[in-house]
Amino acid sequence: MTKFQIISDKNKKSYKIKNLLLKKIKSHKFKKENLTIVIGGDGFMLQTLKKNKNLKKNFYGINSGNYGFLMNKFSQKNIIKNLLRANIVSISPLEMTVKNKKNQIKKSIAINEVSVLRQSRQAAYLSIKQGSTQIIKKLVSDGVLVSTPAGSTAYNLSVHGPILSLHSKKLSISPISAFRPRRWKGKIVNDKSKILIKNLNPSKRPISAVADNLEVRNAKSIIIRTNSKIKFNLLYDKNRSLQKKIKIEQLRKETS
Repeated sequence: MTKFQIISDKNKKSYKIKNLLLKKIKSHKFKKENLTIVIGGDGFMLQTLKKNKNLKKNFYGINSGNYGFLMNKFSQKNIIKNLLRANIVSISPLEMTVKNKKNQIKKSIAINEVSVLRQSRQAAYLSIKQGSTQIIKKLVSDGVLVSTPAGSTAYNLSVHGPILSLHSKKLSISPISAFRPRRWKGKIVNDKSKILIKNLNPSKRPISAVADNLEVRNAKSIIIRTNSKIKFNLLYDKNRSLQKKIKIEQLRKETS
């Protein structure tokens, strides 16, 4: 049996939860195959998943950060029961391929979103294609964001993008502070789509491309597509599944 692993962020709250968890595990002689317990916030979980993208493990997150959308709430009383009964959800990340002004190619994956952002005080001039279909010829904005269903309640929601059901098989393309066309609200596309974003004026209006938290500056073109070869298995407490969390945010948005 493969020994389970505990990965903790470096702060007092995370260490405290880790010590309490270790005591519980020891007293219950708990064992579970291919399990990685991640203690931290959403950012730490994203970082951990990316580092372990080639390992076929199940990840159970315990929140010690602020919002902790991808995480579970720590219950000292019920933690062993929660670990044994947790539901699994598999998600695939986006793959971002960026060509910069030196024609260098850089790749990264994004679990939540890929954001394309203006790099200077001037608005970005962008064109967006879905495969061979032109979605928008010229978007003048602070940028644009491509989000997965899992990430649709994060930065995407902050820029007024749509919340996507976890099993929708869709991606959201949302403008960030669109100036022209002012009324363009974005587009929902199939998750098998190849999305191409080009900088129409790279010399005077530089942009950066960010996969979750990894930034590539001076981007000329960005290709974004789902990498279905990578599967992240996330574990959630029965009463707080990721699908349920997304549904709650949908209802909040509809009533706000």
